Amino acid sequence: MSVSRERHYRKGQEPPSRKGVFLLPSLFTTASLFSGFYALIAAINGDFLRAAVAVICAAIFDILDGRVARATHTVSRFGTEYDSLSDLVSFGVAPAILAFLWALKPYGRFGWLAAFLYVATTALRLARFNIQTGIDRRFFVGLPSPAAAGMVATSVLFSHYLGADGPVKHISVLAMIYLLSYLMVSNIRYYSFKTLGFLNQRPFYTLVAFVLIFIVVATEPQVTLFFLAAAYVLSGPLLFLSYLLRRRREESSAATS
Repeated sequence: MSVSRERHYRKGQEPPSRKGVFLLPSLFTTASLFSGFYALIAAINGDFLRAAVAVICAAIFDILDGRVARATHTVSRFGTEYDSLSDLVSFGVAPAILAFLWALKPYGRFGWLAAFLYVATTALRLARFNIQTGIDRRFFVGLPSPAAAGMVATSVLFSHYLGADGPVKHISVLAMIYLLSYLMVSNIRYYSFKTLGFLNQRPFYTLVAFVLIFIVVATEPQVTLFFLAAAYVLSGPLLFLSYLLRRRREESSAATS
């Protein structure tokens, strides 16, 4: 599910909305949907680079629509449902078709089944997120679908950086799609970056950090975006492994005491 899906509303109570501003978050959601649809068209036409960029643009718009809705107090159930449907296209169907035409097609049945599995697990993740209650806002349960789509898109960009302009055939891409599909519906937790206190406590140093990150990304975006996406995808399993090791040490110390 997307980062922007945190548009919470109480049952039986719609948050206040102003008709003129109400359109703003929906316009950003529409921009995300448009980017996802354009990614589909570009992938079908064999322009994998533009398709990958369009998926990344869809993720940016997806982040903004939720932020705008909360900032303007125009959160609504309509926006939540519209955002969910948009995500299925932009972060489910579009990355799956991109991955299939770019790298999975040579694997025949295994390739298109991997692409379908990716779409199905994206839909399942979105449905699960919509009904979750009482969750810890610091974490996502399962890999967010924009992050999974970003991993696919940045893999295309990184491959293009290495000199592969057209379709590729590498078993690692097939394995990556299966892994992303599993992570989206797993119970592995990922940081949501929604409750980082230092963002408000130290705004100057936060600004400096963002400037440095922007410079690093702008230096070689095809490389840095790929490694940033890979780092986030791997952070969940590493966090889970750290939890298991810490729990094992606590059990061992309790047994010896």
